[in-house]
Amino acid sequence: MSVKFVIFATLTVGVLCSPDPNYRPPAYGAQPKYEYVEIPHCAKNTTKSWCLEDSEYPQHEVQQALDQHYQAVVAFYKDKLANTENSVDGLDKLNDESYLCPSSTDYIRPLRAINVDGKWRTIVNGVESYGIKYTQTARIEECDVVVGATCPLVPSCYESKCVQKNIFHRFLVYNPYDYAFPFAIEKFKLPGSCGCVVGAFHL
Repeated sequence: MSVKFVIFATLTVGVLCSPDPNYRPPAYGAQPKYEYVEIPHCAKNTTKSWCLEDSEYPQHEVQQALDQHYQAVVAFYKDKLANTENSVDGLDKLNDESYLCPSSTDYIRPLRAINVDGKWRTIVNGVESYGIKYTQTARIEECDVVVGATCPLVPSCYESKCVQKNIFHRFLVYNPYDYAFPFAIEKFKLPGSCGCVVGAFHL
């Protein structure tokens, strides 16, 4: 019995130690990054690319994450305010302005918006952490006329049309699916002005 046992054990070790020429180790790549891609409830009844009100805004979750990553987020936030040329944080009044195409101007603090990659993001707005209230304001201007319509203040002897122009804003966003550091600075395209393009002169 002992002899048979030794032979069996030797054969087993030999099989385990013999490399399989067809064996290939599994590829361990980066884990997939899950992101919020569904349209939030606040945007289902509007054509805007942003939400100013949101009954499902994760206020508590954002505050907890801000508290946990306080120093890193403060550095992000200060950099965003200092290096964003079109930042209007702290402004809330409109000056009297006149343009060739009628438009509506406003200062908004979006809670959610679509970034330049076409994905809805949760924007950190109105949340307080350790005495700092995070607010992010953007100035928007939308055409009051149909895009492509004739500029009403330009003489009819000129070809003209109203065009909606956009501007890029940088916002601090919260991503609940990034467990290591759920904050980032991302770009968003918002309406910036209503311009008038003037063409050829006609007698």
